[in-house]
Amino acid sequence: MINYNDKKFVKFITLGPAGTNHEFVTKKYIKRQNIKNSSIFLIDNFFIGLELINAHEADYMIQVAVHPDLTKIVSKAHFEYDIQALDTFISASKPLALVSRKELKNVSSIGFQKATEHYLNLNKWEKQVPLGTIVEVEKGFFNECYDSAIIFLETANKHLNYLNIDKKLGTVNDPWVVFGKNN
Repeated sequence: MINYNDKKFVKFITLGPAGTNHEFVTKKYIKRQNIKNSSIFLIDNFFIGLELINAHEADYMIQVAVHPDLTKIVSKAHFEYDIQALDTFISASKPLALVSRKELKNVSSIGFQKATEHYLNLNKWEKQVPLGTIVEVEKGFFNECYDSAIIFLETANKHLNYLNIDKKLGTVNDPWVVFGKNN
């Protein structure tokens, strides 16, 4: 267990952009740990996060354990930066939904975040567009880059005039890892 009270101010980093599950879960973790003075800095990739911790520009990094770069991050953290996995926890993600554009009778393309590709059978869509974050998927969907998408339910509910919620997918409980220096 990490003693966060040892620091006057705790700097966390996690994957952005704003609105991602990483930011959502990091905020929940900070609240659950009752950390009073903290900030969250959003990064584009976790390798940058290791550099920031090593340079003492951040204290901890939170990453979902199902992220495709996790094994590389664990190795690089340990062997190149003396950064360790200091804590793990389970947290639910934001609820998701399968949506499609309202004006379309037939859909042939879908955008999705790579980790969600097995949440549904995607075979009915001829064109499948995997992206890095659900925020990117939402942006592409609203820019009409594809007909259907797996997006946050909260976003879908705000745009019911534009889209159909074809299926509520709910939340997923994922394991998460907190990285930092032991000292």
